[in-house]
Amino acid sequence: MGVTGAFAIFLNGSYGVGKTSTLDHVGDLLAAASRPFSLMDVDWFHRSWPVADHDPDNTAVEAQNIAAVWANYRAAGPRQLVISGVIASREDLDRYSRAVAMPVRPVRLVAEPATVTARLRGRYGPAQQEALGWHLDRVADLQDRQARADLDEAVIATDHRTPAEVARAVVGHFELAAPDVV
Repeated sequence: MGVTGAFAIFLNGSYGVGKTSTLDHVGDLLAAASRPFSLMDVDWFHRSWPVADHDPDNTAVEAQNIAAVWANYRAAGPRQLVISGVIASREDLDRYSRAVAMPVRPVRLVAEPATVTARLRGRYGPAQQEALGWHLDRVADLQDRQARADLDEAVIATDHRTPAEVARAVVGHFELAAPDVV
C-alpha cells in the first residue's frame, strides 16, 4: 500500500483550535531539521459548489483530490506528509488513510470554548456573520464527537500556546527533529 514505516501526521481538531496555524509551523520545524515534507490543509480539497448528488459532503471528491496531490508530492521523493483537518469518526480516518495509501496518525488540538469563540470571531468579518454563526453552532458538537471517537494518539491544548509552541509539541511527539530544533 505505502512505504514501510511511513505515516501521515494529521492535525485534527474542531474549528478555531489552531490547526492551520500549527501546520505552517510544523513545516518550518521540519525544514529546519532538513526533513523533506509536504503540507495539506484539507479545507482546500473539498471547497467546491454545487456538490454532486452522490457526494453531498464532498468527502469523495476531497479524498480524490488529496490522493492526486499526494501522488505528485510522492513523485518528488520521500517526505513526511502533514495534514490538517477534521477526523470525527473511524470512517473519516480510514478515508484519509486510503487517500494517502499509508497509516494516518492523528493528534487532536483542543481549546477551551472561550478561546475557540474568540478565535472564530477574529477570523470572520462583519460580512461573514453567517459563516461565523455556522461554525459557532457546530463547534461544541464536533469537539464532543472527536472526543468520543477517541482516534487520536495525543491531545494537545492550544489555549495558552503560540502556534509555534504547539508545532514543537507535535514534532516532539513524533520525534521528527533533534531536541535543539524543537
